Amino acid sequence: MTTSSYTARVKAPAAGQPLVLAFHGTGGNEHQFAGFVEDILPQAGLVSPRGDVSEHGALRFFRRTGEGVYDMADLELRTQKMAAFITAHRQENPGHPVYAFGYSNGANILAAVAFRHPELFDRIALLHPLIPWTPAEQAGLAGKAILLTAGRRDPICPLPLTEALVTYFNAQGADLSLEIHDGGHEIRQPEIDALASFLSAPQGAGLTKAGLARTDLET
Repeated sequence: MTTSSYTARVKAPAAGQPLVLAFHGTGGNEHQFAGFVEDILPQAGLVSPRGDVSEHGALRFFRRTGEGVYDMADLELRTQKMAAFITAHRQENPGHPVYAFGYSNGANILAAVAFRHPELFDRIALLHPLIPWTPAEQAGLAGKAILLTAGRRDPICPLPLTEALVTYFNAQGADLSLEIHDGGHEIRQPEIDALASFLSAPQGAGLTKAGLARTDLET
C-alpha cells in the first residue's frame, strides 16, 4: 500500500509540527474535520482519507451487516489496508509526531489499527467508538495518550461498551482521558473542547495528569 491507497485530503506539516490523521463517520468524507484541524493547529499536517466502502451511498471504512454487527473478515482486510496507508504517510514525514482522531465509524477503524499497531501513533482520540469485540492484549498501548469520548444515552454506541473499552485501555496501561456527555451519538461542545486540548497540548505533556479530561464514568 502507498499514500495513494485512499482518496484523501493531504497537507504537509510545517517544521516541528505534528501530522494529524482525521477519520470521518458514516456518511462523511475527507473534508468533515479538515476545518477543525486547520483552526486548532494551522501549521500541522493533515491526512484525511475518504472511506472506500459505500453503504447505500454513505461512505464508511468497512462493511457491516446491521447496526453494530460488523463484517469481521472485511474489517480485518480494511484494518491491514489502513495500517499500510498510515505507515506510508508516517514514513513520508519522518520526525513529525502523528496524532489521529476519528468519529463513529472513523473511530472504529482507527481503534482497530491501534489495537494492532499502536506504534504508528503518538496520540489517539476516539469519538463515540463502538468496539463489539474484546481486543487482544497490547503492551504497546502502555503510556499511549488516548482520548475517549461518548454519550451516556448513545443508542449506537451503548455506554456499557464504552465502559468495557475504558477497562481495556486501563488494563493496557494507556494514558487515558475520558469525556462523557449526557446525550446520544452527536458530538457536543465539551468533546470538541477536549479534542482541541488533546491535540494542541505541548508534546511530552502528561495529558491526564494535566487534568485534560475525566477518566471515570461516575460524574
